[in-house]
Amino acid sequence: MKTTSKFLAIALVGAILIGGCKKKGCTDPLATNYSAEAKKDDESCSYVPVIVLNGDASVTANLNSTYIDEGATATNGDGSSVNVTADITAVNTSSTGAYTVTYTATNENGTATATRTVTVVIGQSAWTSSTWEISSDCGAIAFPLATPPTISAGGSSALIFDNFFTLLGGTANATINGSTITFPNQTIGITLGEVIFSGNGTMNASGTEFTVNYSYENTTPGIGGLGTCTAVYTKQ
Repeated sequence: MKTTSKFLAIALVGAILIGGCKKKGCTDPLATNYSAEAKKDDESCSYVPVIVLNGDASVTANLNSTYIDEGATATNGDGSSVNVTADITAVNTSSTGAYTVTYTATNENGTATATRTVTVVIGQSAWTSSTWEISSDCGAIAFPLATPPTISAGGSSALIFDNFFTLLGGTANATINGSTITFPNQTIGITLGEVIFSGNGTMNASGTEFTVNYSYENTTPGIGGLGTCTAVYTKQ
């Protein structure tokens, strides 16, 4: 009986010692020195800087514009600031698409990175800031497109085409949505009749060319008629 009691006492003391000797270390999986074996945190955790973007993580920029990045800030765990380097070399505003800006901050515990997505889109300025020469199969009689037309803004998502027809002049209206352009059904009056037309087209990714497919009816006696044609507008 005495032997059994002594054994139980020793076992109890051993359990207490084992329980009281839990391995200490950093128990935060986000820390650079995280220890999966640690059972008790000893407040030794160390961290790379935390980067916070200025502005949104996803932004847009107009085609052929100058991209100006909003930057980012970084701090250590104690709140002190860390220098942030921004790499915007991947952003190409001469072509539509999604590009990545990368931010880097380093302290004695390592390096942190963050990213921003910059999507280059075709805005209204891509249509209005250039002179466009036209090549087409529209002919010079029933649908005589003038080249170059004068294109100006007609609202946030609209365009005005002045000097639309050769000699006949006229003004046409179109709406834009990114790379697409739509000429709703409309009429331009001419000397002996009128031209009723509509059209749809798209601009290329670099903003150097857009193509429009037209459908029209010219009511001028002798030279009019129904037809379709394609016009290619090339940036000069």
